[in-house]
Amino acid sequence: MASDPRLPDGMVPSSQTADAVPNADAERGRLLFARPWTFRLGVVALDGLPPVEGAEVAFAGRSNVGKSSLINAILGRSDLARTSNTPGRTQELNFFAPALLDKTPPGRGKTSAPKRLPADMSAGISIVDMPGYGYAQAPQEHVANWTELVFDYLRGRVNLRRVYVLVDSRHGLKPNDAEVLDLLDQTAVSYQIVLTKADKVAKAAGAATLAPLQATIVEAIRRRPAAHPVILATSSEKGWGIEELRAEIAALAG
Repeated sequence: MASDPRLPDGMVPSSQTADAVPNADAERGRLLFARPWTFRLGVVALDGLPPVEGAEVAFAGRSNVGKSSLINAILGRSDLARTSNTPGRTQELNFFAPALLDKTPPGRGKTSAPKRLPADMSAGISIVDMPGYGYAQAPQEHVANWTELVFDYLRGRVNLRRVYVLVDSRHGLKPNDAEVLDLLDQTAVSYQIVLTKADKVAKAAGAATLAPLQATIVEAIRRRPAAHPVILATSSEKGWGIEELRAEIAALAG
């Protein structure tokens, strides 16, 4: 396997892929995320879900796993998905989509005040930021309500093409991660494990690699029917794995 120049020596980007992203796939990903993205809507109950329109990919993970930071890195934004030092602040399903470009000629009704662009659903893809599980600074009743919302969404969303289950590289799979994987297997929703904060492992351990953790997770998911076999390692701060994720999401958009 050729090493990835974007990763520190000895750290591999995935457990079972050695090749770089094919040029055509990388270009599709680049074009999709070169355009501006916008917040589409936030959903607190099933009856608030948007119409089934285009593909959806969702990001799930324990609170404080770095989910919002990774989504912002993929979208090329620093502030679209809400980030916080307080775990559990995302308490609804937040939908993001490519923005409908404002084609108003300069000087014709445009103002200097920033405005939120409407979503362009002809792009065929939305990204869903799901509430974190495992911890939250909120009353238990609220936690129970949005946990039920997440599980109902995962069970019944027919256009949900993939769930990226984020796992902190420093900690590996936890019991509540396994509960989510069980649900996804039961509902036959395709999912892929994405390791976050890989740069923190590199900083703390020097030449240590993620290979042992990746091997452990590969063995843990080997018999899981809905699991994607490739484990991606990412860092939102360093940009590691972002090109790969963009290319995959563009491919899922069809």
